[in-house]
Amino acid sequence: MSTSAVRELYAAGEPDYAVPPGSTILEFLEESGMTQREFALRSGLSTKHLNQLIKGIVSLSPEVAERLEKVTGIKTRFWNRLEADYQSTRKRLRNAWDPALFESWYKSLPVRELVKRGQVPEEPSDKASRWDQLLAFFGVSSLDAWMELYEKPAAAFRQTKAFEAKVGAVAAWLRLGEVAAQAIACDPFDKRGLQSELARLRSLTLLPPEQFEPDLVKTCARNGVAVVFVKEIAGSRACGATRWLSPNKAIVQLSLRYKTDDQFWFTVFHELGHVLLHGKQDVLVESDRNSEVEDPRETEANQFARDLLIPPQEAKRLDTLRSISSVRGFAREIGIAPGVVVGRLHHEKKWPHSWGNGLKRRFELVEDPA
Repeated sequence: MSTSAVRELYAAGEPDYAVPPGSTILEFLEESGMTQREFALRSGLSTKHLNQLIKGIVSLSPEVAERLEKVTGIKTRFWNRLEADYQSTRKRLRNAWDPALFESWYKSLPVRELVKRGQVPEEPSDKASRWDQLLAFFGVSSLDAWMELYEKPAAAFRQTKAFEAKVGAVAAWLRLGEVAAQAIACDPFDKRGLQSELARLRSLTLLPPEQFEPDLVKTCARNGVAVVFVKEIAGSRACGATRWLSPNKAIVQLSLRYKTDDQFWFTVFHELGHVLLHGKQDVLVESDRNSEVEDPRETEANQFARDLLIPPQEAKRLDTLRSISSVRGFAREIGIAPGVVVGRLHHEKKWPHSWGNGLKRRFELVEDPA
């Protein structure tokens, strides 16, 4: 039924989840074709506030309900009723929670960092409100759902990749990537199209970030892959991740944990290797290329990135590189950044790590304000 139609609220059993009024806003956006930015302008809300309304992180006030009526044509009393029902359901569900379990979960998450990044509001900050806000941030209605969607892949990463990683930090970083990817419009996934772009994407290693970043993002989006840059959360220790939002949209998430171009480009093509080679049900998180690898999917993605950046027939010449000038000449000849060549020489212990670092370019990740 259209959101502009007259609605009736039926009493139906008590659900085990709470639906925020924001879901109705999202319905209206989808039906009208209006963007969140336009809707925010029309309603006099900030895009951040609108986004938090949609997620159910902030309350829908009577004043906002009046503004929504002007934009959507849906009566103020309907919005107020949705908010009242939402808060009532949240209260009922909260009373059924195991406080000890939620307290443990709350303590595992980087709440201050999420507040700092504008993903969770500063107030209200009591524990019950924080629990609601965090569930809304993760887009889940229960701890069971959170554990299935976020704890399991985060815990697997901790066990197999970087034992120092904190599960809550990894989970929050993954969710930030999902939120960023949802804002990127992608064509349906096209495996053959993405494969055909690999050689050109490789040539982007020669360009500065202000040139390669938009090209990388647009090219991948045309082929169903949302490339997002999300600054690392302390304790996550993740440099990259790959998973699927839907059967037709993959996410490649990059943190720039290691700020040199050799690590960056290896991670890019490692993650694209996962997209092209592995299942759509997988959630794969990486720390760095020097980690011990036990998962065969990681070995395959490593080989994919290694051979794409420096093809095997060219890699035979790496042993002959003895100077900075020889690396420059080799890199120029095969059409790749010299820092990538130095990174390969370091990784294979052909050069000591004290040699050639001046050829590596350093990148900094500056995120847009929330």
